Amino acid sequence: MTSTPTGPAAYGELRAQLANLTTEAFRPEFSEIDRLSTEEIARIMNGEDATVPTAVAAQLPRIAAAIDATAERMARGGRLVYAGAGTAGRLGVLDASECPPTFNTDPGDVVGLIAGGPTAVVTSIEGAEDRKDLAAADLDALALTADDTVVGVSASGRTPYAVGAVEHARARGALTVGLSCNAGSALAAAAEHGIEVVVGPELLTGSTRLKAGTAQKLVLNMLSTITMIRLGKTYGNLMVDVRASNEKLRARSRRIVSLATGASDEEIEAALAATDGEVKNAILTLLGGVDGPTAARLLTASDGHLRAALDNSRTK
Repeated sequence: MTSTPTGPAAYGELRAQLANLTTEAFRPEFSEIDRLSTEEIARIMNGEDATVPTAVAAQLPRIAAAIDATAERMARGGRLVYAGAGTAGRLGVLDASECPPTFNTDPGDVVGLIAGGPTAVVTSIEGAEDRKDLAAADLDALALTADDTVVGVSASGRTPYAVGAVEHARARGALTVGLSCNAGSALAAAAEHGIEVVVGPELLTGSTRLKAGTAQKLVLNMLSTITMIRLGKTYGNLMVDVRASNEKLRARSRRIVSLATGASDEEIEAALAATDGEVKNAILTLLGGVDGPTAARLLTASDGHLRAALDNSRTK
């Protein structure tokens, strides 16, 4: 077990480190915000939030490079793994949990690791974020390969669990990405792809679930969504790999087939019946004029990319 130094000297050093972080800076102009009306506070918060997309935009080239590298590895069977503590860890778990119903991925394809384990999603696990060894153990349990991508997420960019995850993953040959909200962070330095979205000090001093959390959510949205687009999980802006696991999603499946093909309700029902409810396959049968088994074969040959499968169907 890795121990964290304690005592006045250690805490003094930690205070000094935090004082140098943009995300921890004190905003004197908000020192009496509690005296304002509720609507005034809401307007201030809204104005602060409006600055986040601009900060993300400044990092788009780095984000795009990380996505392309991730997609290349996932196309070879690799996994996308998020690792973080507290809010950052919860955002990673959230993004990972939304991939199976949205893109029909296996639950093991996109994984969210949070310091302290699943319990930490809803309950604070004191001290877990300070343990690099916990990150190493969590990653070892996944049996990392060189085709995997590990994204360390930390607003401060110094959280030991996130930094340790990136360091351990890189030593194992995996692709590494460091997402933080401070410039010159240890996390970005440890990763092959450093993404530093500097959103500035928070409305509430040090409350990085606010602007920093929003920025991290926006970047994670891009990492997973655009990676899935590159992997052929969409057709245009339609979620053609959606998993129809409930009535809402079954209705959405039919709507997606309709939007992609313009077919009648009767044709859509017949296509879905012929393809065991697989949206992408149903679209291919309608647009490519092939039967269910042929659609499945064409999609397998095109690694699941519907546009490529359609092109191939037209050359048959």
